[in-house]
Amino acid sequence: MSSNNTPDIRYLFEPRGVAVIGASASPEKISYKVVNNILSGGYRGKVYPINPKGGEILGLSMVRNMMEIQEPVDMACITIPAKLVLEAVKECAAIGVKFLSIITSGFSEIGNVEEEKAIASFALGHGMRVMGPNIFGIYSANASLNATFGPKSIQRGHVAIITQSGALGIGMIGKTSVANIGLSAMVSVGNKADITESDLLDYLMDDTQTEVIMLYVEGIRDGERLIANLSQVTRKKPVVMIKAGRSKRGALAAASHTGALAGSDEILNDIVKQCGVLRAESIQEAFNWCKFFTTSSSPKGENTVIITNGGGIGVIATDACEKYQVQLYDDSAVMKKIFGQSVPEFGSVKNPIDLSGQAHSQDYNASMTAALANENIHSVIGLYCETAVFDVNNLDKMIRENTLLYQKSGKPILFSIFGGEATENCILSLRQENAPVFPDVYEAVSCLGALMAQNRHLKTPPGAPVEAVLPISEINVILDKASAEGRHFLLADEAKRVMELCGVPMPKSSIARSIDEAVREAEKIGYPVVMKVVSKDILHKSDAGGVALDLDNREEVVDAYEAIHHNCREHNPRAIIEGVEVAEMVKKGTETIVGARRDASFGPIVICGMGGIYVEILKDVSFRAVPFSRQDVLSMIKETRIYPLLLGVRGEAKKDMDGVIETIIKLGSLVKNCTRISDIEVNPLVVYDQGSGVKAVDARVLIKGSEKH
Repeated sequence: MSSNNTPDIRYLFEPRGVAVIGASASPEKISYKVVNNILSGGYRGKVYPINPKGGEILGLSMVRNMMEIQEPVDMACITIPAKLVLEAVKECAAIGVKFLSIITSGFSEIGNVEEEKAIASFALGHGMRVMGPNIFGIYSANASLNATFGPKSIQRGHVAIITQSGALGIGMIGKTSVANIGLSAMVSVGNKADITESDLLDYLMDDTQTEVIMLYVEGIRDGERLIANLSQVTRKKPVVMIKAGRSKRGALAAASHTGALAGSDEILNDIVKQCGVLRAESIQEAFNWCKFFTTSSSPKGENTVIITNGGGIGVIATDACEKYQVQLYDDSAVMKKIFGQSVPEFGSVKNPIDLSGQAHSQDYNASMTAALANENIHSVIGLYCETAVFDVNNLDKMIRENTLLYQKSGKPILFSIFGGEATENCILSLRQENAPVFPDVYEAVSCLGALMAQNRHLKTPPGAPVEAVLPISEINVILDKASAEGRHFLLADEAKRVMELCGVPMPKSSIARSIDEAVREAEKIGYPVVMKVVSKDILHKSDAGGVALDLDNREEVVDAYEAIHHNCREHNPRAIIEGVEVAEMVKKGTETIVGARRDASFGPIVICGMGGIYVEILKDVSFRAVPFSRQDVLSMIKETRIYPLLLGVRGEAKKDMDGVIETIIKLGSLVKNCTRISDIEVNPLVVYDQGSGVKAVDARVLIKGSEKH
């Protein structure tokens, strides 16, 4: 289907006419609830209930088939059994329907993949887009359209939710009502046979009604496009993500539930961070963040002050601030000047500001007024523990008035209050007024942490994408040879040649096919040397005993040659040993691992971290998606424990960070431009002092032999 044949996504959120295929006058049917919700929600377009038997539903006459409709129908909600859906889709195509909301289940989520593909293929071929199947529908505030079988009443607001789970999404509608969160849109994507989160983001990123976007994701499809969209959206408005399937069992459950492949959680975590997405730990946390974003302004800086009447809760808040990267202001001289008048002598003007257990509401008011007036303080966390002396009847008044003052000034403020029944009632009533008050300190601080993270993201300009110019045609010749021999990896000399073509330095080496050749090559290279088995049947050389290090003379080379052959034949008697690689023994430096791969969910990605033989045990690695900027690569390195070692520790010189960055750029460019390469791993990449460069000790290249280039 050509792009000109693709309908504007606006018609999904703002349809001029809606048909409900399979409409029933029976109130217990899903189709009845959909029609009822559309009519009750105030939708201003035309509604066409479709039922071949005719009749009436909620005062509307049933239309027997789609061909009877003479006016535009931009969206059709399909609620009939799975076996009848394709025929209904064909009818929709005949009258020019633009979007299909297939509520019906019974497709890829239960293994019925082919029928789902057939529906999507037919729809796309006839200028229609498919949402679902296996969804609860769509709500759009812009059209006053509730085309779901969820709750009838949805509060209008500024949070858009995209969910892959239908049942969870319906529950979210109810939860938003209780939490007093207004929605601009609520969309269920289900099996994502066609429309994905990326399509919906195309609309929501420019929707003025939407201020925050929340995503519930189980599996990622078209990850490269999603990354590009998220990188754009987060520059305009916050995106909060909940990703299910973090654990191994959870990932399996997600795949079973939706028919989607759940990607590695570690990869996803790093990549959404690269895009500026805020990842929440739970639905409650996501809701807290979304609500706080719609009621609070961005802080002008990072300095935060805690005001409390209890030392213990202040310490807990301090711990929470460290966890959520909230910076506490600690200029003691300025703090004394600001709070000296409002804090008693037996209190503390150090951050957290401790008003003591004898504090009253006027003490909080005085301190918060002082903090509000000072330009060095950019946000405030107010804590309260119930005491016998506090005038509890003024608690809600104190919080309400200070919230309004701070919101008016554009300075963020949050409260966490802890106590008995009166305190709990205060929380409930204030939250209905959208005051940022929480029963738990960590809930409050996590909201401020999310706001700070979004603020930092917006203040950091996106870096320019970087890519290395590589001799791809020469590299493809090497890949062709391996593919012709039925191999899905390169031999040592082939991998070395690829690295040379990419400009990644490797040790001097050659292949020896006899003991005499091994000795001759070792003496040519210069002792000490390393020897490694060369065999297409042995990929992990160390595991097979196919590596010998630090060989200093002829005798050691002879012994190593014989030992490598013996070990490898014991490890795999059928292995064809093509020779032994003799290479220079690389001088010691800081060992890193760098690499690139073509991920099933996200496409080309790069990896870096602590290198050496314990990589799989330590798992100290970080990921980024291609394309990336130089600052993306640096931030990736900073996330690992190798970063302080590269900066130089215990008197050591700073290491050649630029050499590491350049190598990562080259490997990412290689995987992007050579689609047959599935994995490249350089381990270790030894890093020397600044200006002395890097050296790739070993390189492994895996290929997908069946793909064309």
